[in-house]
Amino acid sequence: MQERVSYNIEVITTGSIVAPRGFQAGTTYCGIKTVKDSLDLGVIFSEYPSTGAALFTTNQIYAAPVKLSRKAVQKGRTRAIVINSGNANACTGEQGDKDAEEMVRLTAECLKISEDEILVASTGIIGRPLPMDKVRAGIQAATASMGNTPAHGNAMARAIMTTDTRQKDIAVRLKIQNKDVILGGITKGAGMIAPNLATMLCFITTDVSMPASLLDKCLRKSVESSFNRITIDGHTSTNDTIAIIANGASGVNIPSNKSADQLPLQIFQQGLDYVTGYLAKAIVKDGEGATKFIQIDVIGARSRGDAARIARSIADSPLVKTAINGEDPNWGRIVSAAGYAGVELNESKTNLYINDILIFTKGMPTQCDLITLSTSMKSTDIQIRLELGLGDYSDTVWTCDLSHEYVTINAEYHT
Repeated sequence: MQERVSYNIEVITTGSIVAPRGFQAGTTYCGIKTVKDSLDLGVIFSEYPSTGAALFTTNQIYAAPVKLSRKAVQKGRTRAIVINSGNANACTGEQGDKDAEEMVRLTAECLKISEDEILVASTGIIGRPLPMDKVRAGIQAATASMGNTPAHGNAMARAIMTTDTRQKDIAVRLKIQNKDVILGGITKGAGMIAPNLATMLCFITTDVSMPASLLDKCLRKSVESSFNRITIDGHTSTNDTIAIIANGASGVNIPSNKSADQLPLQIFQQGLDYVTGYLAKAIVKDGEGATKFIQIDVIGARSRGDAARIARSIADSPLVKTAINGEDPNWGRIVSAAGYAGVELNESKTNLYINDILIFTKGMPTQCDLITLSTSMKSTDIQIRLELGLGDYSDTVWTCDLSHEYVTINAEYHT
């Protein structure tokens, strides 16, 4: 089953991470998670030599797998990723470093590839040592179950989940140089989500061939317009990782030579942007306890940086988020959050819309149709648009509401 999205992008609804040619995935439940029989360890593997790129958390307190993978990805030859869920392997000292190294070593032995070609990622509770006896058995089981069927892709998407309520995955087909190129992606994240990569794991595969340096540029550009535009609770994690592997199995090569035809690169970037944008929004829609998906557009700023600061100030306001949860169009909370963002504003030029209904203009509330406005607030998708009237720059941030359920989830999520 397929969905036509645009002239260049076709969504594939099965397979996700193993949809591109030459990729396999294997998963298992090894007992890291307390919920029995829930998948908690997985391996993504390219059958061919590959290039890779990755970005990591901006938090200065970061996990052992992040430290190890940062070094490994610099060599640009990523071919496999081993991931566990249920335990972050963060704030675990020297033993945590050794455990991350052992995960890579065991995976290399099982796949018969170099340790330098493997990244490692973990997600879950912070501060607990990994149960390495279980992890060792899990790596052997996962690598023994490798395959490229839709079931393998679905299982991989589930194996990286923690407080997520649903798997998040997508694959798209592009036509480049008259050949099919596929990108597949999976992500996890529902809490501890903030801008600057957000707090999540995301893994992308593609069967195009591309130098690691160019792949890195494409990934950075794509993340800036997607994962760096989401926030759930303003909390940046210790384990954020987004990685992409390109193995060239499609026969399409995109060189870094600027004199070459740039259309293949533009099409690939469009496809990558679609994948990361879809997955970033999927995280927000699955925010812990979320009932509303909120898009915040700030328009008419003096700079994009100003627009971004204001949008994030509104998005991170607990008062704004709880008002949206209560289906209350509380414009006072929104404009005041904009006002303390540290950006110079002119109240007399400011217009505020909720779901395209003007509710605040020139420093005063409007006499809008309250019944229509109240009805629109019941939607699961809420759009806040703030027009500043100061310049030509804009920015967008995606967030969700803050519910009683969010408090319950995080109050009961113990270390």
